Amino acid sequence: MEHITNSMRRRLLATAGGAVAWAGLGGAAWADSQEPASKSNPGPVSAQKPLPAYADWKDADALIVHSANTIETRRAAVGTGGITPLDKLFIRNNVSPPPASIMQDPGAWVLEVSGVAKPRSFTLAELKTLGLVSVAMVLQCSGNGRAYFPHKPSGTQWTTGAAGCVVFTGVPLKAVLEAVGGAQAQAKFITGTGGEAIPAGIDANTVAVERSVPLSVLDDALLAWEINGEPLPLAHGGPLRLVVPGYTGVNSVKYIKKLAFTEEMSPARIQQSSYRYSPVGAASSPEHEVVWAMPPKSWITQPSEGSKPIQPGRVMVTGVALGGTSAPAKVEVSLDGGKKWHEAAFVGPDLGKYAWRTFALIAELSAGEYELVSRVTNAAGETQPEERLENNRGYNNNSWRDHGLVVQVA
Repeated sequence: MEHITNSMRRRLLATAGGAVAWAGLGGAAWADSQEPASKSNPGPVSAQKPLPAYADWKDADALIVHSANTIETRRAAVGTGGITPLDKLFIRNNVSPPPASIMQDPGAWVLEVSGVAKPRSFTLAELKTLGLVSVAMVLQCSGNGRAYFPHKPSGTQWTTGAAGCVVFTGVPLKAVLEAVGGAQAQAKFITGTGGEAIPAGIDANTVAVERSVPLSVLDDALLAWEINGEPLPLAHGGPLRLVVPGYTGVNSVKYIKKLAFTEEMSPARIQQSSYRYSPVGAASSPEHEVVWAMPPKSWITQPSEGSKPIQPGRVMVTGVALGGTSAPAKVEVSLDGGKKWHEAAFVGPDLGKYAWRTFALIAELSAGEYELVSRVTNAAGETQPEERLENNRGYNNNSWRDHGLVVQVA
């Protein structure tokens, strides 16, 4: 499932060019809720916006509420267990979710399948008879890391917390396609349409969440009704979600109600003029590359910036690393802003190429200031770059320098 063009790969993995000022380091790192307000901390938990009703079961202390549809995981809340607990997992919805009533009878949810030999509709209960697979994978918003772009792109100012590693369970998309006799010969894309309500009198193409991905993702894609061993909640696309491992979250359409195998990409604005890599200052359009696959990326989760200095001595540096469409193979950590690198150890089981790996490095630190950064190399030999890929909307920032942080030892 590799769909990054050669030109995109060169830009994503480039390491030449001007250095990024270290003042840009230090995203949302959290020692505790009493940390003073700063760029990396909008304020104590008690001063935040409340969780929306559809997500009020989540752990507010682990989250930053940007809006009712954009909720970020605090950097230090990720932990070292590999799988992100649902109550700490970020939320990103392009439009408001459907009413909670759609979750009252999940088995009755209907999916319409077209662009195939035998078009038909399936209830969720019927889909559950076609096959079963579980996939551990990184779920990450395309805009994760947007806050570090110097031109201040519009959109939620995510730092590191619009990402998590989860296990989706459902039916392989290949099994569904087999049940309807295969795709039409001219099909090049898989197009999913979400079930969010479209207000009367509005052109659906302007607001509908409808995304197309290349047909070549078919081998790994699934229709999921479960996450981390639990029924998929409304907050994360329940009762049914298209899941495309290795791709950014917008491509895994929530509340999916239509699945089409199409010759062309969706005409919806979210496909044609959103989520594309346009130059800074330029509006995106169909001529620009689509935001699909995730590049390799890592960041440190602990120790985090805080009001209390770290004591000198042995310190455990931990973080998470993802390989994009290829497994993370090696992670390095620098204590001095990238001048010298030390190989870190992966922690816990390998859950597959689409999952992230937690990593750890034991360091002996004396008094002073340390600039902590990390970089991952995936199994395809792609190494996380020092610099971000500049683009107008701030998508897929995988710069190791941007995601670093500064800690004091005293």
